[in-house]
Amino acid sequence: MFGSLITTPFGRRSMSLDQLKTQAQAHNIEEGNTADKWQIYRWLCEGKNVIGVGDRTLAVLNALLSFLPDNELSVDNGLVVFPSNVQLSMRAHGMANATLRRHLAALVDCGLITRKDSPNGKRYSRKGRGGEITDAFGFSLAPLLARSEELQAAAESVRAASRALKLVRERITLNRRDIAKLIEVAVEEAVPGDWGTLWKRFRVIVEAIPRQASLAALQPILADLAALHDEVAMLLENHVNEKNPSANESQTEPQQQNSNTDSSSDIEPGFRSSQGAKSRPNQPRAEDATKTYPLGLVMKACPEIADYAPSGIGTWRELIATAAQVRGYLGISPSAYEEALDVFGQENTAIVIACILERAQAINSAGGYLRVLTEKARAGEFTVGPMLMAALKANGERPQLVAAT
Repeated sequence: MFGSLITTPFGRRSMSLDQLKTQAQAHNIEEGNTADKWQIYRWLCEGKNVIGVGDRTLAVLNALLSFLPDNELSVDNGLVVFPSNVQLSMRAHGMANATLRRHLAALVDCGLITRKDSPNGKRYSRKGRGGEITDAFGFSLAPLLARSEELQAAAESVRAASRALKLVRERITLNRRDIAKLIEVAVEEAVPGDWGTLWKRFRVIVEAIPRQASLAALQPILADLAALHDEVAMLLENHVNEKNPSANESQTEPQQQNSNTDSSSDIEPGFRSSQGAKSRPNQPRAEDATKTYPLGLVMKACPEIADYAPSGIGTWRELIATAAQVRGYLGISPSAYEEALDVFGQENTAIVIACILERAQAINSAGGYLRVLTEKARAGEFTVGPMLMAALKANGERPQLVAAT
């Protein structure tokens, strides 16, 4: 019964329902559950903003952890430390007593430790005849063990957000560079177009970029830049095609060769016998990715997308949801994404986006690239298999025959 295990603070310190909840959680630790105390501390340092704890408070927690003899947190090893304020202050780099008490209270309020106060408020341990500790009064670290999975998830979410922010910043930088240079060459070569207006639109978007911005603030800016990039590139491409009608055919030929490599015979043994689909380009038929490509194969070929899923990717539904999120990070417009969904289907679109993410550094416009692949697929000139096999080979994996079930 939990009622007999409740401990209340000594003296004038008050009790709260949150502290009661923390104690209940700490007493429900599964038998045999263990964790490395310094690994938990590192997770806390990464996810401190999620948990709501500050740097100096973490310094006090570090000092408390140092009083636990074993590196492994477990019920069998004991989870109560009982240093005096003097000892604790020394290990907290000489922190003042009042400051120390304030940060200890913050750790309790955050649910990272609980107080186990003695009848007189002193911190000490009671030993048995054999010298083993039978009871201790001080600070219990049990909440850290009880919340280890939560703290790990908080750290992973922060890492995923950091990677996403970095990717968005990279895409913004690439789009800025490309747009500026494309408009510059258009003006120098006297390409017809309202380049002055396009340049003003470009500067308005760029000047709206804050120095310190969150992911939510940068995503719409990236979408605007990606749309402008596609518009400028399309104007230049149309101009080049008007001057040289055969240029379009010669430029798209290498991409067609890349998307139909010899590996298609390994992954799609029945596709060559059904090439009659090309005679009906207006009726694209997307293959069922869930039957043709095991999810494990996709994750081996495109491991980077898992970095953007804090809870990992274990199902097709999770892959689809993560790809829809990464779409924004890559600067793929909603319209390009919707067109891909119409042609490829949800699973195949997720695979294509995962493959594009693997080559994000080499692709100037992920949105434009996806549109090209969508048009090729609509015309029966592109399928996901060769692209997936190319990504698998690039990651050092050996493609194997996959039999549909």
